[in-house]
Amino acid sequence: MSHIVEFPGLGLRFTVHEVAFSIGSYHIQWYGVILALGFLMGVLYVSRMVKTMNIDMNRLFDAIIVGLIGSIVCARLYYVAFYPGDKYIKNPIEILKIHDGGIAIYGSLIGALLFGGIMAKLRKLRVPAVLDVASLGFLIGQAIGRWGNFVNQEAFGGPTLLPWGMSSDNTGNIAVHPCFLYESLLCALGFILLHIFNKKYRRYDGQTFLLYIVWYGACRFFIEGTRTDSLMLHVANLRVSQVVAAASVVVGLILLFVFRHRTSLSGCGSRQVMEAVGLVKPEVDPELGKSTIFGDLPLEAPQPDLETQDEGEGPKEDTAPKEPEEKAEE
Repeated sequence: MSHIVEFPGLGLRFTVHEVAFSIGSYHIQWYGVILALGFLMGVLYVSRMVKTMNIDMNRLFDAIIVGLIGSIVCARLYYVAFYPGDKYIKNPIEILKIHDGGIAIYGSLIGALLFGGIMAKLRKLRVPAVLDVASLGFLIGQAIGRWGNFVNQEAFGGPTLLPWGMSSDNTGNIAVHPCFLYESLLCALGFILLHIFNKKYRRYDGQTFLLYIVWYGACRFFIEGTRTDSLMLHVANLRVSQVVAAASVVVGLILLFVFRHRTSLSGCGSRQVMEAVGLVKPEVDPELGKSTIFGDLPLEAPQPDLETQDEGEGPKEDTAPKEPEEKAEE
């Protein structure tokens, strides 16, 4: 299936095909290819970061594989749980037909964190540190993966007059919010900011992950408000993703406040904290001769060497005034 996609305000027009290639009668969708590419790029980034994070890649790889399986299962179950109507109740076998579509990103994240975190714990890894590097991999995967929605022409918002409005046959040829583009750009920006933070300013394991759930939750809350295909709560007229996003932001902010004084790193982060916990040697100021941690301590005054004298120098004369000698009695 193909779509003619236009951005009228920008003068852009594309023809996109949902099928990437076929093997006999079996079609490989671009959506799956793009998701796989996002996952691969995220894993490659993580594999380059593990050394600075002091994480064993061999053990982490086990957690990645288990997390991937858990993310696929939970992404489908999350979608099925909130799907309107009784389609899956009447015909449960439909739940297994994931190739027909129907997954949810929040379910994927929950599954990856839950099952991947359990495996990381079993493999004796520091779970908070693993979550920090995994959250950056998530942002890469999300930034790339959202372009699968563009190919399928789904997950868009309501009508808009903004210059970047997108139209296609799926939107009724009406310009709408390109929600996939919003989320992709915000995830890319979040990755850049959190990568810098993780390398230079992180003060404890788990801090980058908490910032991730706050960042992504806030972005998703506002983006979801423009979408027209959101999953809804059965008991209230609320978007499921907005509820989960708002809860993520609140929980993340509370935990960031609670842990605001924590300084516990097992890898890269704030130089001051890394010095304090012994991950790196303290830097010494060559001008002042003091370390960055103990720079407020006074320098020890140099002591004169009283035991050595210059060679060839005779004994020094006693310059102290002498008492006058008494005259001998006559």
